[in-house]
Amino acid sequence: MGRTWEAVRAVLASRDLRRAQGGYAAFATAEQAVWIAMLVYAFSQGGAKEAGLVSVVQLLPAALAAPFLGTLADRAPPTRVQTAGFAAQGLAMAATAVVLLTDGPSFVAYAFAAVAATLVTLSRPTHAVLMPALSRTPRELTAAMVTTGAIDNASVLVAPAITGVILAFAGAGEVFAIAAALVGIGAILVAPLRATDPDPRRAASDDLAASGVGEITAGFRALREHRPARLIVGMLGLEHIAWGAVDVLAVVLALDLLDLGASGAGYLEAAFGAGGLVGVAVAMTLVSGRRLAPFVLGGALAWGVALAALGVTPSTAMAFVLFTVAGASRALLDVGARTLLLRVARPMVLARVFGIAEGLSMVGLATGALLVPALVAVGDPEIALAGVGALMVVLSAIAARSVLALDAAATVPVVELALLRSLPLFKPLPARELEGLAHALELRELPAASEIVRAGEEGHHYFAIADGEVEVLRDGTCVAVLGRGEGFGEIALLHGGTRTATVRARTDVVLYALDRESFMVALTGHEPTASVALAIVEERQAR
Repeated sequence: MGRTWEAVRAVLASRDLRRAQGGYAAFATAEQAVWIAMLVYAFSQGGAKEAGLVSVVQLLPAALAAPFLGTLADRAPPTRVQTAGFAAQGLAMAATAVVLLTDGPSFVAYAFAAVAATLVTLSRPTHAVLMPALSRTPRELTAAMVTTGAIDNASVLVAPAITGVILAFAGAGEVFAIAAALVGIGAILVAPLRATDPDPRRAASDDLAASGVGEITAGFRALREHRPARLIVGMLGLEHIAWGAVDVLAVVLALDLLDLGASGAGYLEAAFGAGGLVGVAVAMTLVSGRRLAPFVLGGALAWGVALAALGVTPSTAMAFVLFTVAGASRALLDVGARTLLLRVARPMVLARVFGIAEGLSMVGLATGALLVPALVAVGDPEIALAGVGALMVVLSAIAARSVLALDAAATVPVVELALLRSLPLFKPLPARELEGLAHALELRELPAASEIVRAGEEGHHYFAIADGEVEVLRDGTCVAVLGRGEGFGEIALLHGGTRTATVRARTDVVLYALDRESFMVALTGHEPTASVALAIVEERQAR
C-alpha cells in the first residue's frame, strides 16, 4: 500500500494529470447530478413508466452516437476534443435548465437532456486517450486509471447527495444550471493541457483506420478481431445493465416502497457511491500488481449477489447497506475492466474502442431502466432486484474462465506508444511496427545533473523524454534544451559514429531508451521514417 500511495501521489504531483483529473471530476459530478434530477422530474410527471421511458430517450441516441464520437479523439488532439466536449455539454445542460426553470414543455426538457446525454459519451473515451498521453510510466498510468475510478465513484457519492439536498429545497432546473457551470469549469481546466498528441494525419497510416466509413468502423473491426477486448467491453455492458436498473429502482424504492420522499432516491444513490469509494480503496492494490481479471470477475459476482439479497430484504436499513455493497462491487468491476481494456485494446483505435464501450454502456443503462418497469408490472420491486442480481451472477459465472485468462493477453505498452506517436521521428511508422518498437523501449529514471550521454563515446541507444528536461552541451556550452515529447541520440546511431554532444539531465527525468538494433530496423524498414530521421539529423547538425 505504501508503493500504491506513492504512485497516486505522483499522479497528483503531475500538473497535467492533476488538471485532467480535475476537469474529469467536474464532468462526472455534473453527469450524475443531471441524470438523477431528470429521473426524479420524469417520475413526478408520469411515475415509474415515464421515468423508464425518459431514460431510454436519453440513452439510445447516446448509445448510437458514442462509437462515432469516439473517432474524434483518435483523429484530433484529445485535449481539444475534451475541451470542446465539455463546452458543448454545458450549453445543452444550460438549455435544459432554462426550460425547467420556466416551466416549459416537458418534452422540450427531455430533448435537451437527450442532447446533453449524447455529448457526455464523448468525454470518457477521450479521457481514456488522455491518460496514456499524460502519463510518464506504465505504473503511473495504472495509478491514473485508479484515480479516475476514485473520481467516478466519488461523484456517485457526492453528486446524488448534493442533488438530494437541492431537490429537497428547489428543483431539477437548479440542478441542471449548477451542472452546466461545473462542466464549464472542466473545460477551463483541460484547455491549457499539452499532451503528447499524435499528428492528426498519423492515423491515416493505421492499417485499421481507413478513410470514410472504414475509419468509423475501425473500432468495431478491432473488437471483432480481438477477443480479449471484446470480452471486457461485454463485461462493461453487463455492469451498466445492472446500473441502469439500480438508478430506476432507487427512485421506485424511495418513493413507492420505503416512503423516503424525492430526496431519498438521491440518498440511496449516495450510499451506492459511498460503497464505490470503498471499492476503489481496494482497487488501489491494482497499482502494484499485474493481475486485474480477479477484480473484474469478483466485482461482477459480488454485485449480483448484493442486488439479489436486496430483493429478499427490502427494509430501509438493508437497502442502504446493500446499495453500499453493490457500489463497492461495481467499483472493483469498473476500475479493473477499464484498466484492463487499456492494456489489451489496439492503441491506434483506443478512443474508438472506448467509444463502443461507452455506447454499449448506454444500451446497458437503457436495458436496465426498461427491465425495472417490466418486472415491477409483473410483480414488485423486490422481484426486479432479485431478477437483475441473478442475471449478473449467471452471466459472470459463464464468463469466469475467459475473464481469468485475460491477464496473459494484457501486454500492449500503451504509455510507450503514446510517447512514440508524439515524436516526429516515429510518426510515419505504421501501427504494427510502432507497437513492436514500443515493446523494445527500456524505462530509465535519472536525477538532475546526471550525464546521460557524453560527447565522443560510442552511441548505443536513442532516448525519448517522457518527463523533465535535458540540456545539450557542446564544448561546455548549452546549445539546446529538450523536454517531454522530444528525443535525442539519433545522429550517432544513423552515422555509426560517436556522440556529437553531451546530454545532461537539467531536472529529474524519465526517459525511454531504444537500442541501436531496434532503432535501425525501424528506420531501414520504412522509407518515410528514414527520410524524417535524416531531415532531423541535418537540422540538428546545422544548428
